[in-house]
Amino acid sequence: MIAIVDYGMGNLRSVEKALAYVGGDPVITSDPHRIVEAEKVVLPGVGAFGAAMENLQRSGLDAAVRQVVEAGRPFLGICLGLQLLFDESSEMGPAPGLGLLPGKVVRFFEQGTPPEAAGLKVPHIGWNALTIRRSSRLLCGLEDGSRVYFVHSYYPQPADPGIIAATSDYGGAFCCAIEQGNIAATQFHPEKSGAVGLQILRNFVAWQ
Repeated sequence: MIAIVDYGMGNLRSVEKALAYVGGDPVITSDPHRIVEAEKVVLPGVGAFGAAMENLQRSGLDAAVRQVVEAGRPFLGICLGLQLLFDESSEMGPAPGLGLLPGKVVRFFEQGTPPEAAGLKVPHIGWNALTIRRSSRLLCGLEDGSRVYFVHSYYPQPADPGIIAATSDYGGAFCCAIEQGNIAATQFHPEKSGAVGLQILRNFVAWQ
């Protein structure tokens, strides 16, 4: 069973349908016990970082997520679900995250808009190409330049660049996929990224 964590801030049904389409057995749940017992876990999410952490903590889901990761079970974060894995976000903050990966989450052009970013809007919405940085179980079978769908204003800056599996470009390169041990996560939405996204989810379903 693949547990999709319901903490009140995700496009859960589209993730559920996409996982089922590629052969997974997803279940949307807000029960920490079911999440801890799941074979694999997906943390999706859209919305504000601070509110998401409050929801996770209020329901005990933050502890369940940490337990799953520490147990070594395959874990996939999507969009806000990627950002929450890090130490903190500058969104209405700094606001503390789950602290499962060292690093922080920053807003596009937070340090000032570079010349090449002139005219680019925030949030970043639309299709962008992936630059695959290293071999990755999650991105297995994808070609460099594969296009995926983004909706976000913030992105992660991992303390360890070695965990970056792929970057994309929006006024400069930014981290859009990470993988470390049993943890994988994407800033883009694989459930909205057509055949490329389905391949990513298929890789996760097959992850042992």
